[in-house]
Amino acid sequence: MAQELFPDGIRAVNIGVAEFALPPRAHGATVLDLDWRPPAEADPALGLLVARLEDDAEGEIGGQVAAANRAAVARILEARPVLTAIRTAAEVLPGLGARTILHAGPPIAWARMCGPMRGAAVGAILYEGWAASAEAATLLCEQGEIAFAPCHHYGAVGPMAGILSPSMPVAVVENAGAGNRAFATLNEGLGKVLRFGAYGSEVLERLRWMAETLAPALGAALAAHGPVDLKALTAQALLMGDECHNRNVASTSLFTRLIAPALVRTAPTAVAARILEFLEGNNHFYLNLSMAACKAALDAAHDIPHSTVVTAMARNGVEVGIRMSGTGAAWFTAPALVPQGLFFPGYGPDDANPDLGDSAITETMGIGAFAMAAAPAIARFIGGSPEDGLRYTREMYGITLARNGDFGIPALGFTGTPTAIDARRVVDSGVTPVINTGVAHREAGIGQIGAGVIRAPLACFTQALSALGRQSGLVP
Repeated sequence: MAQELFPDGIRAVNIGVAEFALPPRAHGATVLDLDWRPPAEADPALGLLVARLEDDAEGEIGGQVAAANRAAVARILEARPVLTAIRTAAEVLPGLGARTILHAGPPIAWARMCGPMRGAAVGAILYEGWAASAEAATLLCEQGEIAFAPCHHYGAVGPMAGILSPSMPVAVVENAGAGNRAFATLNEGLGKVLRFGAYGSEVLERLRWMAETLAPALGAALAAHGPVDLKALTAQALLMGDECHNRNVASTSLFTRLIAPALVRTAPTAVAARILEFLEGNNHFYLNLSMAACKAALDAAHDIPHSTVVTAMARNGVEVGIRMSGTGAAWFTAPALVPQGLFFPGYGPDDANPDLGDSAITETMGIGAFAMAAAPAIARFIGGSPEDGLRYTREMYGITLARNGDFGIPALGFTGTPTAIDARRVVDSGVTPVINTGVAHREAGIGQIGAGVIRAPLACFTQALSALGRQSGLVP
């Protein structure tokens, strides 16, 4: 009967539930599956809000959102982050208290912190000399003697636990396009490191060497060389196989090559040799510079009334939080989950801490997992394939407002990276931002046990839009 009715065969498109395609296929049909889901989680009120916030919506609010988003996109694309100095946090972070420790992600109290973040906080207290033992450091935290705040509240970012204390050296990145500044710690390398919660003697010795030798020497070399254009360096690294979140081989090499002549002219030979050896053995050194550059660009686009552009995504190991330009200082949070990916031998999901770190600022800017099409080598590290990288990048174009022409992707004909996450598009499509990330052991000090990908929770974006709706008088 089917052949009589359809002599050329049945060709169909199946929208939604995959099982609907089974009967036609059983009768020889060619079926194309379309991955579709109801917009706005099939919530009529949320769907109406998204529609009223759309650029082409009639009325005053739609026009305000469109204008605000154009301004936010322009500020992101026009940002020119340059590395200008390396200083101690207390010198350059405005308002940083004498006994304040900054951490990754949205706000969290000591009592709720995950293992790696607690371990890193203890390490910072020992490094600062505020306590003589881990037990004494823990007691200070329990008694409320240490103030905790997100790095983001001070214009800073930190990978994994993100712990930053007053005497730690930070990279100072200035946005020459807008005049704002951002900061990040210097990357310690892999293994037993503070950002994974380790605080043994070797960790503290490395941190002190970084503060007493590495930072002053790099700072002097930077002063002799002049500011480093991080936007140009990132753009070149993307052409060389980096995505500047989990793969920084090319970017670290480019930075080392750029700073080395000034370093050997300004530092004693033995010091210069030790620093170059450190950089040669630390392919992740550029990560923190990349994060600060992204933070500087995105902060310039923050606090634009009515804008639905996301300006921060961050994780504290318990919650994931986002900030949206049009809703100011507010965080919108949801529980953090364990990334899906590849675990090192001997470890598995039960050993893993939920997602952690400020490094998703790279994805927020449009690199990292958003630029995985440029970095096929990262696929094996996170348990995927080069095709997965292409798919992720293409998918992210659907939830962003622009393509950053300065960050071209060779595999996509040098098309710019997907840039400026639009909370409306995320909620409308149900497609959430992808993040590639390292996986930390849930216990302090064990370190990285794998790598993978994870999605920012949809609930963060629905909360943000609902807040903007209330702010605009569209939601009671």
